[in-house]
Amino acid sequence: MTLIAILLPWVSFLLRGKLLSGIICLLLQLTLIGWVPAAIWAVISLQNGRADKRNEKLIRALQKRNY
Repeated sequence: MTLIAILLPWVSFLLRGKLLSGIICLLLQLTLIGWVPAAIWAVISLQNGRADKRNEKLIRALQKRNY
C-alpha cells in the first residue's frame, strides 16, 4: 500500500474510502511539481491511519482488561 501511495497517491486515498481527498490529490498530482507533495501527503495519511487503528486496538484491549 505504501508503494501505491508513492506512485499513485490519489489511488491510495480512493482505496481507503477518502473520495474528496483522492480528487484533491489527483488535481495536485496532475502537475509535475505537485506530485511530490501529493505523494508525501498520501504516505503520511496512510501512516496516520495505521497509527489510529493501532491506538483503537490498544484502547479496546485496555478497556477489556479493566473490566
